[in-house]
Amino acid sequence: MRALVTGGAGFIGSNLVDALVARGDEVTVIDDLSTGKRENLESALAGGARLVEADIRDAAAMRDIVGDARPEAAFHFAAQIDVRKSVADPALDARINVEGTISMLEAARAAGVGRFVNTSTGGAIYGEGKVVPAPEDHPVAPEAPYGQSKYAAEGYCELFNRLFGVSTVSLRYGNVYGPRQDPLGEAGVVAIFCGRLRAGERPIVFGDGLQVRDYVHVDDVVAANLAAVGADVSGPFNIGTGRETTVLDLVAVLAPHAHASFEPDHRPERPGVDLGWAPRVGLAEGIEQTLASVS
Repeated sequence: MRALVTGGAGFIGSNLVDALVARGDEVTVIDDLSTGKRENLESALAGGARLVEADIRDAAAMRDIVGDARPEAAFHFAAQIDVRKSVADPALDARINVEGTISMLEAARAAGVGRFVNTSTGGAIYGEGKVVPAPEDHPVAPEAPYGQSKYAAEGYCELFNRLFGVSTVSLRYGNVYGPRQDPLGEAGVVAIFCGRLRAGERPIVFGDGLQVRDYVHVDDVVAANLAAVGADVSGPFNIGTGRETTVLDLVAVLAPHAHASFEPDHRPERPGVDLGWAPRVGLAEGIEQTLASVS
């Protein structure tokens, strides 16, 4: 398969690129390297993947790149993912997450891309969960521009499906963690805690540590993307384990790996699934893999 991956030098994108290259696909990566890292692609580039440095907001460039690559499937990961930055600059957040997604959809339509898999978010779209685990029809109530922009991007994917026949699907991730994780957003707590453990420091926990999240390993997210390409479905799909994990649960899983005290350092609280796929990486196993990747 010829595949295109935007944001392919980032955390999740680069893991998907590795999986695509490993199975023999022809892969083109688009990344402006503003947050992605070229070193994340070293193995994939050696295996034949191609990296094009470009900004997804440049519609003309996207048409040229996608037209040249002629991908059968596009995986769209490129995004502004920092919730705090989205609050500080909502317009920038929208330009990247909404306008950038439209640029990619237009390029995909012009090039006749067969399948467009969009990266979205669960928690940031649903807001404070009224039902746990949240179903896809959970009320939409973003509490930050990031969630709103991702929801808008989903809407454009569905519009291009209805209006132009572009086959699209949006995957709403839980809190993704694993090797190469950047400590941004709520899922970043796993990478942050792993770094503090390696440094012999205690984990900083804001509030009582009983905040509940669904932590899903990046390998399972990669598998969901590969499943989504071949699934004859559209609309949004939640990608998570369906299991509740508190911040203190994370501390408890990590503690046996510590060589010094790993008791939580409590600080004041901060304001602020039909694809033929199922998660397979347990939290303890995933934590060990993530720890092994932290230098």
